[in-house]
Amino acid sequence: MSAPAVNAERGAVREAGAPPALPRVDVAMLLLIASIVLLGLVMVTSASISIAARDGGEPFAFLERQLLLVLLGCGAAALLYTVPIATLERLALPLLVTAGVLLLLVLIPGLGHEVKGSRRWLRLAGLNFQVSEAARVLVLIWLASYAVRCEEALRSSLGGLARPLGLLTLAGVLLLAEPDFGAASVLFLTGFGVLFLAGAQLRWVFATVLIAGGAMALLVMSAPYRMRRITGFIDPWSDPFDSGFQLTQSLIAIGRGEWFGVGLGASVQKLLYLPEAHTDFLFAVLAEELGLVGVALTLGLFLALCWRVFALARRAHAAGMKFHAYLAAGFGLWLGLQALINIGVNMGVLPTKGLTLPLMSYGRSSLIVALAWCGIILRVHREVAGPLRGARARERRP
Repeated sequence: MSAPAVNAERGAVREAGAPPALPRVDVAMLLLIASIVLLGLVMVTSASISIAARDGGEPFAFLERQLLLVLLGCGAAALLYTVPIATLERLALPLLVTAGVLLLLVLIPGLGHEVKGSRRWLRLAGLNFQVSEAARVLVLIWLASYAVRCEEALRSSLGGLARPLGLLTLAGVLLLAEPDFGAASVLFLTGFGVLFLAGAQLRWVFATVLIAGGAMALLVMSAPYRMRRITGFIDPWSDPFDSGFQLTQSLIAIGRGEWFGVGLGASVQKLLYLPEAHTDFLFAVLAEELGLVGVALTLGLFLALCWRVFALARRAHAAGMKFHAYLAAGFGLWLGLQALINIGVNMGVLPTKGLTLPLMSYGRSSLIVALAWCGIILRVHREVAGPLRGARARERRP
């Protein structure tokens, strides 16, 4: 067959709406993710130098570890990008069982590794892995599957909403047993958001949110250390050297940043004044060194990524790919909520939760799992883009 004939045949195939030979990647989303990760690498390096020096290590020890974590996360993302979303939907129940097993294993003495009074980690190949990070993703995959399978019951009755809420409650109880109040809160809020977007009636969602809020308030009051966090958050300056120490140091760091910051690497609060400067309170160091301009840039990157993900969820729903839509919505809600909570904690708007800033803070499990979830979302875009391109091509045909 001649070259013009081959080109004409290929053009006919494209006009018929067939997807191209090469997978289509959302370049804008990829650039946003890369920008957040790269900014995180810079800030982790700056925030961790004094900590590395205190521990007698190399100044860039945490940068080297964070780079390794990024590579592992990118590898996991590339692997999950090759997995069809239909496979995740088909394996939703086994993945849910896996999440439950992980959350139970970490509570077993000898298996679960305890750090600072919390048993949240399993030791795998010499590394500590925080199971709540992976378990939350697996639970949300099942939740998206349930929203598709039981859509009618979810939309029409309280019973249809009660089943996934029961599952969320059980997962939350296991997380609180570690204890990990922050992870349980994010899982509840994200789960409620997915169920609401899937069509659960507003009055039932509102009622269950009130009940869950009351239960969490009782949990806070039942634990003295949680009450200290609440009282310290309300007025940290009343006890600036004990319960309010971390928050006051964070507020000092943010205040010193002013408009343009004190300069990259010039933070004073990271010099062992601000605890967890490279993990939970990385945003405070960023605000001190880069100022309001850096804060606005960081918020803009997160807002743009969330907007991009929610736009993908809307397109997936319009194409009739509901599981894809709920997966994307779950990721967008998780990303936005956890970033909002972490930034709120750093600014004294919310009580301390022990949550990292997604894709930026130093943290083995959180960074790897977040990047792996990005791979799933990029796969969602690849599968949604094909049908939409085909539909547009058919609309253009006479």
